[in-house]
Amino acid sequence: MTHRIVFLDRATIAPQIRLRPPAFAHELVEHAQTRADQVVERLAGASIVINNKVPIGAAALAQLPALKLIAFAATGTDCVDKAACAARGVLVSNIRGYAVNTVPEHTFALILALRRNVVAYRESVLAGRWQQAGQFCFFDHPIRDLRGARLGIIGEGVLGQRVAEIGKAFGMQPMFAAHKGKSGLGPLYTPWQEVIETSDVISLHSPLTPDTRHMLAMPEFEAMKRRPLIVNTARGGLVDEAALVRALDAGLIAGAGFDVVDGEPPAPDNPLMRAAARHNVILTPHVAWASDEAQQTLADQLIDNIEAFVAGRPTNLVQGAF
Repeated sequence: MTHRIVFLDRATIAPQIRLRPPAFAHELVEHAQTRADQVVERLAGASIVINNKVPIGAAALAQLPALKLIAFAATGTDCVDKAACAARGVLVSNIRGYAVNTVPEHTFALILALRRNVVAYRESVLAGRWQQAGQFCFFDHPIRDLRGARLGIIGEGVLGQRVAEIGKAFGMQPMFAAHKGKSGLGPLYTPWQEVIETSDVISLHSPLTPDTRHMLAMPEFEAMKRRPLIVNTARGGLVDEAALVRALDAGLIAGAGFDVVDGEPPAPDNPLMRAAARHNVILTPHVAWASDEAQQTLADQLIDNIEAFVAGRPTNLVQGAF
């Protein structure tokens, strides 16, 4: 049997990343991008689809009787109707554990750049401020060390744990926030309100669910006694972005380093887009995951998942609303 494999959005993996041919008879068709209204036509006759961010709903699945596997080139699978997949016997697999270095490193790139005002100093140098200062240095922007700073981590998974390890190496004091509104979770956790009130840096590493949407909003910002940096390399919807900008305006927080926004690509009037030119804001385009090393690990695991499925030993299967 020859499997027809269709990659709906190959452009979501960098062109230099090698996608090795699966070790079975197959036809592989790659599309750089795919709109939702093109899904049925492009997947006609396909038994395997590779997908990252293209929505595949119940109506589309009903028209794809040959489809047996949706292999995600990502961890998140929320763009596919998994209940409809289960009803039709379509398996869903995803990628796991590939970002354990790249996301925490990007997190600390944002933290260091903001705590040391790297962007502001670079812009000042380009504007001629060094020459105007008339001496070997100038002190227009505050610089803060990481040693001794309290690092609040929201999300205690693999990425949160790695961020804590790096924080300890810098001499920071990591705290894992208890889940909002819950207590008695065990000794790993610091009460939610204590993390909010006492952190110098708050870094988010949680999935986006109905319970975690807008977990940081104006009540939290108003309770932040130490004016922390807010760093989000997880999901945009975790933070009320309009409230974040109001908190920046009011001086309730020291700055924001975001790799994600609520709706990507962001609309021009997105609150973070409007604030992105400020010295104390860094907005990167959802690339924390995207080191070459991490992307190659992802691509290799993707083909591993597909080969395991064809061999009758499917791996990394997803259940529920992951």
